[in-house]
Amino acid sequence: MFSARERRNYGQVEVHNDPKRRYPYRLNFYDRPPLEDVTIEEFETFALDRLRVLAGIESSFVRNRTYDELKSVTSAHCKKYLPLAANTAKSVDTDAERRKDHIGHFVLRLAFCRSEELRRRFLKAETTLFRVRFDEDDSKERESFLKTKEMNWIDVTDEEKSMYRDQLMAACDFTKEKLAAERFVKVRWTRVPDLVEKRRVFLKQGMAWVPSSQQSSIVFQAFQSSLEEALKATSKHFSRLDEDTRIVPLLDNLSRGFLAGVPSEWSDATSNPSGDEIKAEMVDDLARKYFPMCMRHLHDELKKDRHLKHFGRLQYGLFLKVLGLSIDEAITFWRRSFSNMTDDKFNKEYKYNIRHSYGLEGKRANYPAKSCLQILQSQPSSQDSHGCPYRHFSPDNLQAALLAAYQTQGLSTSDMPEIMHAVKSGHYHVACTRVFEITHAAVGIKKGEGVGGGESVTHPNEYAARSRELEKAKAKEAEEIMLVE
Repeated sequence: MFSARERRNYGQVEVHNDPKRRYPYRLNFYDRPPLEDVTIEEFETFALDRLRVLAGIESSFVRNRTYDELKSVTSAHCKKYLPLAANTAKSVDTDAERRKDHIGHFVLRLAFCRSEELRRRFLKAETTLFRVRFDEDDSKERESFLKTKEMNWIDVTDEEKSMYRDQLMAACDFTKEKLAAERFVKVRWTRVPDLVEKRRVFLKQGMAWVPSSQQSSIVFQAFQSSLEEALKATSKHFSRLDEDTRIVPLLDNLSRGFLAGVPSEWSDATSNPSGDEIKAEMVDDLARKYFPMCMRHLHDELKKDRHLKHFGRLQYGLFLKVLGLSIDEAITFWRRSFSNMTDDKFNKEYKYNIRHSYGLEGKRANYPAKSCLQILQSQPSSQDSHGCPYRHFSPDNLQAALLAAYQTQGLSTSDMPEIMHAVKSGHYHVACTRVFEITHAAVGIKKGEGVGGGESVTHPNEYAARSRELEKAKAKEAEEIMLVE
């Protein structure tokens, strides 16, 4: 893929002043591609873990979190999926962590370069991630990193600072003591539009005089401009990958990551992880208490019509399977639900498909339950019941359905504007997650917590399992209190 000479040159550039470190800093402008062999597994997993972080950032935007809240959520996601230890850390392979960060960024750059909308969303999320890391980085490491970048700013001399003392104090809201201790640089005003907009810098002859306490704005703008140009350049050359049947499908899946959040381990769920077996007669009660809207709707339609079409049965049946409904109980459940047909018709037309979904017929594959992303990508007709209500219902029908399903669990009309805002902006998983938070406030879930640690709902079984888990914990806590009393 790259010549030996290119690899040697790349290594020389990246080493900087420490021959033992290929990646000497946590911060990275990603201005040099990773010129090395990357396995398909690394290609996918590195990008997927980074996408989990970026999806969390975008969810925070949609939910109007403050910067401090966004920073907290992003830091938690980075610690879990994309850790970057400082140079002073011991017993940590910092080069391996930074290699993962580096490769993951460039893979996602490929995935998100192909349209203006994808580039815009990727650029915003990546710039925010860089800002969070910049704010949290060790000050000495940060200064060392900035010295390796050409920021093209001009230092303001003491004479200039003294000459325009009153203007600088007024623009920056500084005292005389603060002004004396501050260092200023001059840049074109177009490089700090955020500071100009807020009137926090002194402007003279097209130059903004930026104090050292605000110079991060220059860095962020430089990062954003550099990445924006790189995305456009990548887009022009993307056609070279069209014939690569290994890479393009992976990139297609990654580019859909903002649609439904990033699939969690539930995406490959083929059996009940909690080990709790449920009975056919329990399903109705479970649906009213724990099911997400997509499965609640399917259950209600099944009760009303005593039938579901094929894709509805498939979506709901696999969900119930992973929930803990055994094959025998599944046959019992579906037979009772299809009460308007004979045993002979049920056995001939439906029993085989039920057994097939459990891996007992046909090629005997143990099919996983469908993730939110798979459900969102389905195309139900007006006569179908499957799909995602947040995407496939009209706004009026969605609001009516949500209130009918969850009003007894705390959802009210005052919650609808926030939920519908997420729906209208295409963040269906954020809307579903907000419904989860509202309906589980009584068991201790607060706004912003999601299904745990700020994570969004990415799988119907994740929603149901977490809901049951919270109620069990609440019941156990109440029982312990009673024993103490």
